[in-house]
Amino acid sequence: MPAPVVRLIENEDIPGAAAALVEVHATDGYPVEGVSDPEEWIRPSGVIQAWVAETDRVVGHVAISRAQGEDAVTLWQAESGEDEARIGVLARLFVVREARKNAVGEKLMRAAMGYAQEHRLRLVLDVMTKDSAAIRLYERLGWKLIGEASHGYGNGQQIPAVCYVWPAS
Repeated sequence: MPAPVVRLIENEDIPGAAAALVEVHATDGYPVEGVSDPEEWIRPSGVIQAWVAETDRVVGHVAISRAQGEDAVTLWQAESGEDEARIGVLARLFVVREARKNAVGEKLMRAAMGYAQEHRLRLVLDVMTKDSAAIRLYERLGWKLIGEASHGYGNGQQIPAVCYVWPAS
């Protein structure tokens, strides 16, 4: 596999990102929602900026969204008093299995963190506790645990999650 390139997403990347999302869902069960309309899931309302990783195809994705009442936002505001307008939510990070050995997840995270630092955004996220590889990545990159939550999806379903803040913003 050629070395992955991380860059801003373009409209023509959406089908390839959607295909990668469906692939990740099949191997990892992530996301727990969104695979019925993966193109829509990749571009929800409120996205500030998004990136893809590509080789000969899209192999990963990450986005920063505006705060919209997420548990991680609420927890961080309670702890810090930070204005919601200065908070970005890191979301929709996924990498196909074959690309993971190339640190694609880390490269995507670093792109998002660089953007946040440049635009003076505090990043928060929630991650399902079952996604231990993602949790290890966040902690290795300096993200700090700020609390527990429950990720709601589907028809009233819930799954345990934890919330993190990136303190370097």
